[in-house]
Order: sequence, then structure tokens, then C-alpha cells
Amino acid sequence: MLPRTPLLTARLCLRPYEPADARAFFALLDADRARFRTSFPDRLQAVRVPADATTALQAFAQDWESGRFYVFGIWHRATQDYLGDICLMPQARGQAEIGYYLAAAAEGHGFAREALNAVIDFGFGPVGSQKLLIRCFVDNPRGQTVARAAGFRPEAPPKRPGWFRATEAASNIRRFWLSRDE
Repeated sequence: MLPRTPLLTARLCLRPYEPADARAFFALLDADRARFRTSFPDRLQAVRVPADATTALQAFAQDWESGRFYVFGIWHRATQDYLGDICLMPQARGQAEIGYYLAAAAEGHGFAREALNAVIDFGFGPVGSQKLLIRCFVDNPRGQTVARAAGFRPEAPPKRPGWFRATEAASNIRRFWLSRDE
């Protein structure tokens, strides 16, 4: 089990959630529910009311202990404002996927890039991943820019036969990879 140690950057503190964070966690999700509906439907489904936030944070702690999922809240070090969330989910064959979101007011200040770089170090370091993945919707240029700025490279869209029903859905998502040896 990895220790629940915060990751510090120049402006941010990324730390595993604590029970006292439930109120801020719910408030951010609830305020930006419409923005997050497409990209984070499972999170929104799991956290519908304030009590659900407490349950979700407890599940995150259990997932951390099992090594299934590492979720960090993102706080501004100077103001202590809660800005968003970033997570790393180990997968098969040394691969891990990263997901993140910020409050609308926190976007455009470089916080996502700063948080992502810290989680890349965490993924390649203590977690021992060899390859990291970020998935972004085609219509999310900010997310794609953050991935590219951190060194992630886009994967060519898969070629699917025209009769394949999920072709449109699959073509709406771009996958970005970063390998440890790059």
C-alpha cells in the first residue's frame, strides 16, 4: 500500500481526500454538474446529494488502500481553495489512466498542467506505471492541450468498418499516451 502522502507543486497541494473535504467536494461537483455530465457521468451519478460525497470519499480511501485507484483533491496552497480533482487508475500491463477536472473558475490558470505533471511523477514513480493514458473528447481542446503540454502523444483513431454502430462514439474520444521511456 502506498502512503497517503500529498504531492506538492509550486502552487498546488494534491492530497488524498479526508472526510472533512466532503462538503467542498460536493459543492464543486454540484456547481459544475452540467459541465461534467458528459465526461464524468459515473462520478455525478455516485454523488447526487451531500451524503453521497462522504460515501464517495470513503470509497476513495478504500481504493487507495487496495491500490485500485488513487484520487487526489487539488487545493491552492496560498488560498486553500479547493480547485478540483485528479486521479490515477492502474490497469493491466503497467498501464494507468489519468483523469482530472477543475472548477470552472480554476480553468485557464495552468492548474491542470501543474497537477498533471505531479501525477505523472507519481504514476511513473511510486505506482511503477510504464505507460500513462488520458482520454479527451474531440470537442475538449483545453484537455487535449494540457495532455500535449505534458508530453502525451495522440493515438491515431481506430479504423472501424462503416457498419460498426459505435463508430461515432469512438471517434468522439482522443487517446493520449506517455511512456516512461519518453
